[in-house]
Amino acid sequence: MGGVIRHTTFENYSPERAQLTTMETFADTICACRKQRHVAEGAMPTYDLIVEACMPNLENLKKQAKLILRWHRERRYPVAAQMREYLPRFLNMPDSEILAASFKLGDAQEMVARQQGFDSWQALKTGLSTTSLKAKSSASKATIVCAEPQLFVTDIKRSCEFFCKKLGFSVAFSYGKPPYYAQVGRDMARLNLRCLERPVIESTFRAREELLSVSMTVATADEIKLLFLEFQSAGVAFHQTLKKQPWGAKNFVVKDPDGNLLLFAGPAN
Repeated sequence: MGGVIRHTTFENYSPERAQLTTMETFADTICACRKQRHVAEGAMPTYDLIVEACMPNLENLKKQAKLILRWHRERRYPVAAQMREYLPRFLNMPDSEILAASFKLGDAQEMVARQQGFDSWQALKTGLSTTSLKAKSSASKATIVCAEPQLFVTDIKRSCEFFCKKLGFSVAFSYGKPPYYAQVGRDMARLNLRCLERPVIESTFRAREELLSVSMTVATADEIKLLFLEFQSAGVAFHQTLKKQPWGAKNFVVKDPDGNLLLFAGPAN
């Protein structure tokens, strides 16, 4: 089964067109955007390359490496973020330097190998048969490996600064000048930020009903306390401070600059 690369593009969207007066208007706007969305020339996936196959295929992975190499040669900025994530030598380099740096097919293959959980291209080829057998045994059932909530914000730059400076996230990518779509991440959490001219939910109603935009979890009671103290020292605005819940969890709720409520939770003990 061949590899399929998903594209997410918003070439036809601009904040000025997002005239939101009611939830119905918002739904109409989204439907219109979906109808107009197309794979624009020069567009590339916002997410990591996804091979939709029951088991890894070396030919598919070779094609991915060649595609990454071409994107780098064409200086497409989203690939710089992926290179920085998977190739340690690019970790502290800005996008412009990454795209100007020497990058060969072997580097692209190393990146693909790391995306697949291997240290090198040779290790990927050696371990591919074992990985294939594991994948084949579970091919009858799909596995969802990630969820990426989308937050509606009125200023992408301000939101990115909040998540990075206050909550310890980093920007995975940002599109547009001025930006209208971005992704921020910390550890395994990923949040997509979509710019709209006006809030989708009225702020007092959201606060009264405690309508959460996203929930994020940590593994231990110590970690949820450490995270709360980290955010507290950064001057974060809390909708709810750290609290032990009857169902055996400890959690707190952060309010972002647009009023989105972000739940952070962990075990109580």
